[in-house]
Amino acid sequence: MVAGSTQSSSRQQRQHNRPMDDIVKQALAKWPQVPDCYGWLGLDMRGRWYLRDDAAQAGGPFAQSKGALLQHDKLIAFIARNYEPDAQGRWFFQNGPQRVYVELALTPWVWRLQADDFSVLSHTGRKAVALDCLLDAQGRVYLATDIGVGLVHTLDVGIAAEAVAAGHWTPRPVLAEELPARYRYTPSPCALRDAGRR
Repeated sequence: MVAGSTQSSSRQQRQHNRPMDDIVKQALAKWPQVPDCYGWLGLDMRGRWYLRDDAAQAGGPFAQSKGALLQHDKLIAFIARNYEPDAQGRWFFQNGPQRVYVELALTPWVWRLQADDFSVLSHTGRKAVALDCLLDAQGRVYLATDIGVGLVHTLDVGIAAEAVAAGHWTPRPVLAEELPARYRYTPSPCALRDAGRR
């Protein structure tokens, strides 16, 4: 069984703080007071990014109205390099001087598994070390890792089953709705902001 571990948000913050793109650092220095952006970017359960314009946001939360699938490879790579959480567990993409908070379909990471050695890669291409394996009532598989919790991509659930059969992981039951509190992340920074305004 993989040992369970709940990472503190401060430890996760340190682990995610990687060097940002130089252009991002320069923009932050030049325009430090640019307001944060909410509701415009979403991450689905397959690790795909969606741009959510006014019409998509008017259609409801991310689960109901995803917006337009991002397909520009260089933009996707730029988002991946500058994706991290703040101290409150709200995940964002640092777009130059502006922090763009991400609406999460389920978890902040989506894992791709390697069949030869069961190693774990995030949807952004980051390596992770599995600490715990979880299974919810819908049959979705999650891995808690040294960089946070994430959903195993649907195409890789078979590989996860092989890892379990080989004794690498022992799934433990979890309620999907308990994951944000347990692993200290915010699925909808936009909803949290709006709730604070009431």
